[in-house]
Amino acid sequence: MNKKSLWKKITGSRVFKVLTGKKSTVVCLAILLLLVVTAALAPVLAPCDPYEQKLVSQLQGMSPEHWLGTDSMGRDVLSRIIYGSRVSLVVGIASTLIAGGFGMLVGLIAGMGGRIVDTVLMRIMDAMMSVPMIILALFLGTIFGKGLGNICVAIGICMIPSYARVTRGQVLSVKEMDYVTAGVLCGASKIKNTLVHIFPNCVSANLVLMTMNLGSAILSEAALSFLGMGINPPTASWGGMVNDGYKYLSRDPIIAIAPGICIMIVVLCFNMVGDSLRDALDPKLRGTLARRGKRTKRAGAARAAG
Repeated sequence: MNKKSLWKKITGSRVFKVLTGKKSTVVCLAILLLLVVTAALAPVLAPCDPYEQKLVSQLQGMSPEHWLGTDSMGRDVLSRIIYGSRVSLVVGIASTLIAGGFGMLVGLIAGMGGRIVDTVLMRIMDAMMSVPMIILALFLGTIFGKGLGNICVAIGICMIPSYARVTRGQVLSVKEMDYVTAGVLCGASKIKNTLVHIFPNCVSANLVLMTMNLGSAILSEAALSFLGMGINPPTASWGGMVNDGYKYLSRDPIIAIAPGICIMIVVLCFNMVGDSLRDALDPKLRGTLARRGKRTKRAGAARAAG
């Protein structure tokens, strides 16, 4: 398959049409792409060294030299926000992959392992879900300690139950399908049947959950950093910047407000993209996009004729 036909196949897919069919989703995708580019090119885009302390320049307001001012240590706020995007992106992707990988494995074992295995694993997941996520993350952060890797593991463990429950529900539904029964009758082992027929049908639901949990992971890291259990200083992170800047809200509010706005925008974009991806992959919604397009064309033709 050449590049032209591959591109035509991608642009003609339902997922592409749904994601590009809403202007709000396109804007969110553009913002997330900008986040990735900013994180990748942080050393080039940052106007100053984010870790260089200049006590003579502390708490300066916005100026041509420091577009968003400086913090209590004299560090450039804009540069720290740019470098903080790296931490947010790494935490979101790493913790989501950890949670998705282990969660889907637990869900597959629970769905295919029989009643006893299912009961034991799901009660453990229920116990984890009964504890608020931020409390569990604080507990795990206390055990593992501060640091980027430890925070990713702590947040990933907290999100495992949601993937396990979604995967288990999908497995219990899919394994009753006729093609799975046909595989058993043809002599396929349980492991082969699970990996070939059942697991691929569980990926789409978890993919949507991963997209929406990216924002939750970034928000959790910001909360942990705000509470002093996140990234080790002086590493720039948006939550840590909010924690450092809230003390100066009356004097220089931009120090805390600017990274807080970044957190809000990125989390909102991830949630909106995840919602659109769910619409694209949900089989119950197939055909609604085409019908909506036809109704829009008919309405436009009627207005033109009128």
